[in-house]
Amino acid sequence: MRYSYMYSLIFLALSLLTAFTLASSSNGIDGPFYDSTAYTECRAEAEKPLYNGGMLKDQKPSVSGRDCLTGIGARYTPTYILHNLTQNTIYCFSIWVKIEAGAASARVRARLRADNATLNCVGSVTAKHGCWSFLKGGFLLDSPSNQSILFFETSNDDSKIQLQAASASLQPFTQEQWRNNQDYFINTARKRAVTIHVSEENGESVEGAEVTVEQISKDFPIGSAISKTILGNIPYQEWFVKRFDATVFENELKWYATEPDQGKLNYTLADKMMNFVRANRIIARGHNIFWEDPKYNPNWVRNLTGEDLRSAVNRRIKSLMTRYRGEFVHWDVSNEMLHFDFYESRLGKNASYGFFATAREIDSLATLFFNDFNVVETCSDEKSTVDEYIARVRELQRYDGIRMDGIGLEGHFTTPNVALMRAILDKLATLQLPIWLTEIDISSSLDHPTQAIYLEQVLREGFSHPSVNGIMLWTALHPNGCYQMCLTDDKFRNLPAGDVVDQKLLEWKTREFKATTDDHGSFSFFGFLGEYRVGIIYQGKMVNSSFSLSQGPETKHVRLQI
Repeated sequence: MRYSYMYSLIFLALSLLTAFTLASSSNGIDGPFYDSTAYTECRAEAEKPLYNGGMLKDQKPSVSGRDCLTGIGARYTPTYILHNLTQNTIYCFSIWVKIEAGAASARVRARLRADNATLNCVGSVTAKHGCWSFLKGGFLLDSPSNQSILFFETSNDDSKIQLQAASASLQPFTQEQWRNNQDYFINTARKRAVTIHVSEENGESVEGAEVTVEQISKDFPIGSAISKTILGNIPYQEWFVKRFDATVFENELKWYATEPDQGKLNYTLADKMMNFVRANRIIARGHNIFWEDPKYNPNWVRNLTGEDLRSAVNRRIKSLMTRYRGEFVHWDVSNEMLHFDFYESRLGKNASYGFFATAREIDSLATLFFNDFNVVETCSDEKSTVDEYIARVRELQRYDGIRMDGIGLEGHFTTPNVALMRAILDKLATLQLPIWLTEIDISSSLDHPTQAIYLEQVLREGFSHPSVNGIMLWTALHPNGCYQMCLTDDKFRNLPAGDVVDQKLLEWKTREFKATTDDHGSFSFFGFLGEYRVGIIYQGKMVNSSFSLSQGPETKHVRLQI
């Protein structure tokens, strides 16, 4: 008993010491402290550089980079020459840019040419004439580079555009430093100190009471997609329920699944899957109401125009959301509208905004999401840069007071760039909306061990970022495998990615433990946010209770009588 008590106190002290050490590091004592500062508004003056410039402190860009960039095809650009970049070091880059002449606005991306590789995008921003815009990104190299060139390109490749750069910063982090920073954010955003006090009815503190603490649910949902293949498949159901407390239907709610033929609605599969969700007390995301990609709409819908299409759309959203009102915690209202415009091209530019308004009217308690890909995975896709996403959200919010509640980031990764991923999350966090990673997987072009390594990186980045509220894996199991990445084989034996998920689910949950109260009748621990069950035994008497541990800067005090 006493050993368990001392162990928990040591654990609490070490956790707090880690936080203190990293906080001290921000003052230069013990390595760099990650700076999550981000800006999304164009400013009259550039702010000071992050990390006081880091490796670029006092370094001015070259304005004649043409000779350095021979063979790349780039034109005039501010250019930074970087020396002795090391392998597997994470470099965080930021800079303020302004268009001096040649255009009112342009998408600007930073590129890096190293000795053995050229990185097409290590950060991007929509720059404007007459004010400063903040670009934030980063990179990691697979091999060292003696001399590297950091330069910029504009989307329209107009030779008349002239860029001005200021407050550049490049801060290196070792893998250990990066992980320590992640642990710090996990300890401060996902955990909280708790003190349990035990007293008798007369108020006297009880020393030596046995305390048992068990976390019964987590505040941060980590789930996986499911499909109709889970129906009637008891081994699959048992495997799933043992791990996950959240899910999303992979295809069964999509329009082509519920109404493949006009007027013939069929919710049979979705209803059965919802019964599975209810029976196992799982939360579920609704995916999706409308998909802007034409090829994922029913054939008969693609043939509609004008009022016929408008009527079909209205029937679809009312039928779907009325049937499942209150059942889904989220709805992906408009899917991938940065990349496609099936409905907006036929019903008008603001058609998607009407979808959000109708969804809000039917299910006022659901969180409404705008979901898209290549926002957090890369900055090379000009249709879905972080600035494009933010601009679309703000445009929607300005349209007759339409409210969009959540940021949906699909997260179909090949090789993650963790510095860029965190920088993009920092910028999205300025919207002060909940962020979900909604369809996480790693490309099937990679072998299973590599998928597992990259999945662990993505999960840690998501879980350690304070503005991310949940993670959904896109790993529904089919007879022929999964969309890109499976967690198990067809016998429910873990693949490497499944081992990573099981490890993280265990690591990010407070394990059940026992301890005894001290001479003040108290016991303290540091726990992950969520719901807890606590039991007290003292001199043959037993008391059971529960409490919620939500985010907060102060210690949570739980008082129990026995």
